[in-house]
Amino acid sequence: MSDRTALSALAKRPLSFLRSAWPWRSIAYLLSSVVLGGVTLTVVAAAVIESSLPSGVAIGSAVVFALLFCWLVAPHFELLRTRLVDLDLAADAQKMRHGRVSPRELGYALGSLLALWWMDLGVLAVALGVPTALVTAPLQPTVVPAVGIPVAVAGVLLVPVAAYPITAWAGARAVVARAILAPPQVTLGEVVQSRARLVDAFEAERRRIERDLHDGAQQRLVALSMKLGLASLDAPEGPLRKDLDEAHELAKLALSELRELIRGIYPQVLTDRGLGAAIRDVAGRSTVPIDVDFVLDERFSTTIEVAAYYVVSEALTNVAKHSNASKCMVRGSRSGDLLVIEIVDDGVGGADINGGSGLQGLADRLAVVDGTLSISSPAGGPTLLRVEIPCPTASSG
Repeated sequence: MSDRTALSALAKRPLSFLRSAWPWRSIAYLLSSVVLGGVTLTVVAAAVIESSLPSGVAIGSAVVFALLFCWLVAPHFELLRTRLVDLDLAADAQKMRHGRVSPRELGYALGSLLALWWMDLGVLAVALGVPTALVTAPLQPTVVPAVGIPVAVAGVLLVPVAAYPITAWAGARAVVARAILAPPQVTLGEVVQSRARLVDAFEAERRRIERDLHDGAQQRLVALSMKLGLASLDAPEGPLRKDLDEAHELAKLALSELRELIRGIYPQVLTDRGLGAAIRDVAGRSTVPIDVDFVLDERFSTTIEVAAYYVVSEALTNVAKHSNASKCMVRGSRSGDLLVIEIVDDGVGGADINGGSGLQGLADRLAVVDGTLSISSPAGGPTLLRVEIPCPTASSG
């Protein structure tokens, strides 16, 4: 059962879905809601009816009982029950909250006991009751065989169809329950993991685009530029040669711009020679003199190298655009299990991470790899930008 939730299982091919355990797990999930709600309602009603206390006191006592049940038992039972249709929640069972029940959890438990189980019962009654009624139609004394048999066949065909609304409703209920009852750290962990997966996919796509441009469009532009150059040499003096020279220059300009674009998408030097060489490359193209002191020759994970490279690249762009600096320095080293990069310039200072200079975007990019960004930039300078990215060594686990 490769799917992790009932809702994701609905996307499978019909035969695979119907042969899986998800329809049965969904039925069990809804039935458990109906049983719990029905038993609770029966107990409360019986207590009120059979009580020798005045009606007002009996009803009040029943309400108190229901509240205590919802407060102490129902939220945790609901969390356990939801794992029938949400395996990810089962994997995080050890993180389940054991502390005080929040008001929204109490409200959800009350809603489940008083109202939602009726809806669960309705879904089960319609989804299973209609096919059952059709299948048993020939057994009714008022139904003739000529009508009953086709109706029964239709009922049999509807039985597998019933699995879809049942699973869809159970999955939707589980999503709501998970959002309300799951511990915050579980939800946060999922967000972080999801963001990391998206970043990995995005970086892989960047590399694919860079490779396609490098091997395709760039090579064609190189060939075009060479052909135009040769044609210009062979052409006689005159308007044709002038046009060929202009076309040759435009082709070289387009090739240069394409190379800059490819370098911006995913620098080949980062893949081939590592972070230090890539930072020296981007520093060498800056309009501000930059001294690079990057003493690390080791390679890091692709995600870390890409994040660090683009943070340094954007930071150096900010130095050139906003700082009015006459010089800058980039230092890179390892401090324990941290990759530390410092960018220092002698500009006007006053940089603020909330000031719209792109620093918040750098912090967001670093957050994906659990990195941090700190800045010291008093008015008048100098400005120090410090990047720290966790990169445990193999010995540290």
